[in-house]
Amino acid sequence: MTITIQHARDILQQAELLYPAERVQQALHEVARQINAKFADQHPLVLSVMGGAVVFSGQLLPLLDFPLDFDYVHVSRYGDARHGGAMHWKVEPRENVRGRVVLLLDDILDEGHTLLALRERVLQLGAAKCYSAVFADKQHGRNKPIHADFVGMELPDRFVFGYGMDIEGAWRNLPAIYATKE
Repeated sequence: MTITIQHARDILQQAELLYPAERVQQALHEVARQINAKFADQHPLVLSVMGGAVVFSGQLLPLLDFPLDFDYVHVSRYGDARHGGAMHWKVEPRENVRGRVVLLLDDILDEGHTLLALRERVLQLGAAKCYSAVFADKQHGRNKPIHADFVGMELPDRFVFGYGMDIEGAWRNLPAIYATKE
């Protein structure tokens, strides 16, 4: 279900700016530096998690200075909801991952279930190694079943949106990160 343009604008107007676009870009460049250092002498398969990681992936890839192959996966636990539900695979890894070093790119590490399922699936398909990079890691104080190898920035335990992360299906396109008011 698509929200109305007025409802989307109301959400943004009532939200709190957590990180302006400049801070988001600093985090992006720092995570790119870390990934470049790790993969300098490798040729990994990079898998972007649609749809949240599209902004992160699109801005990160031109900053990477090593050869890579690129594909995407699409798995969802949220849809347009604000709370995670059952895992739904829309597109599984199509590229042959057997024997490859794989780098998963996702927008946010929240509870960790999606990233863990992706990592397990890539390893089941025979990847030699699987690394993960997330733009944001939500700090909610609960144990997560997986930790990302590369993290752009840590976020508070609030409902966040912007820079690939949506709210009710809207505002993935924002260059900054916002949170709903507490």
